[in-house]
Amino acid sequence: MVEQQTDSLFSWSPSISARTQRLTTFVDSLLAIRRLTPRQVDDFMASYVIYNLDWRDRQKMIETLGPDYQQRVTECLIAYYSVLNHLCAMISVEKMYIPPRMGRGAGVVENQLLYEESIARDLDLKNGDRVLDLGCGRGRVAAHIAEISGARVTGTNIDLTQLDLAREFNRAHGLNNQFIRSNFNELPLPFADESFDSFYQIQVLSLCPDLPRLFKELHRILKPGAKISLLDWVSLPDYDPNNTEHAELMRRVKPLIGAVGTPTPKIMEDALKKAGFRLLKSDNPSIDGLQADIVDNSDFLIRGVRALLVGAVTPRILPDHFKSLFDRMVQDGAAFLEMDRRRLVTTTYRLIAQKPA
Repeated sequence: MVEQQTDSLFSWSPSISARTQRLTTFVDSLLAIRRLTPRQVDDFMASYVIYNLDWRDRQKMIETLGPDYQQRVTECLIAYYSVLNHLCAMISVEKMYIPPRMGRGAGVVENQLLYEESIARDLDLKNGDRVLDLGCGRGRVAAHIAEISGARVTGTNIDLTQLDLAREFNRAHGLNNQFIRSNFNELPLPFADESFDSFYQIQVLSLCPDLPRLFKELHRILKPGAKISLLDWVSLPDYDPNNTEHAELMRRVKPLIGAVGTPTPKIMEDALKKAGFRLLKSDNPSIDGLQADIVDNSDFLIRGVRALLVGAVTPRILPDHFKSLFDRMVQDGAAFLEMDRRRLVTTTYRLIAQKPA
């Protein structure tokens, strides 16, 4: 049984309208992938090069991508997410993050809803609050946060396709959220000093080469007393980069989850403190600290959809690139499960901090 239930319009009890919406999303995403040009497919496949790199190895970044490597990473991310968001939507995963396991027996979508409700509680959100969402995806998290709290969310993203989808969803549900194009690696952010009541982000910080600088910028735009919520990918104390088996698992996992950097909890904590925040919580909210059960179930679903679509490729109902895209998407899922079960990494490390009043 799920330990905690939600009964909002976003809860996982598919009404007729919800099922219709999911079917529409599936068809729209299928058609979007069908229309991809060979260049777009090639760019998506080539974008994975950035996940074999790490911000801390600047020399390798330059050798692989050139001296303007930060711009090249941005270009790769745009190519990556412009396709990935449609692949995820086709399997009813419209929020591109692996959630903490917060409810026993709950699946990916249910656990996402449970975690998002915990964000609202941790931030003490109330009606009318202005909240910043960095890396907002298709705006589904922002919609749920706004619906349960009454806050107004400003979401930022570098992918125009996802921003358009977020705005469309926002209008359809009568919400007052705002979505703008902004790259959090190009500072300053386009917001005035002390203009937000709170901030959250979910699994985007591995894409930031300078966490202290970004956190300092967040400190600038948040009001005194504002709280922030981070959920992200980290390596855990048992991970040893000098262990060849660990290093090989990491090489396989980073492309699967789309991580460039691999911070540790201490790196995140130190960066927050350096920027002037007071740390309130630093933990893994997953039950037993593990995600393997929900990831394993999600992987089974993805492979089922992949088998259905690949079956349509053979008689030429769908173009060949459906197979190559899904093959790349599901590659090395077993490596992540292994690292999670051995407590070497997690994508659900949580930090709650506050700007002093």
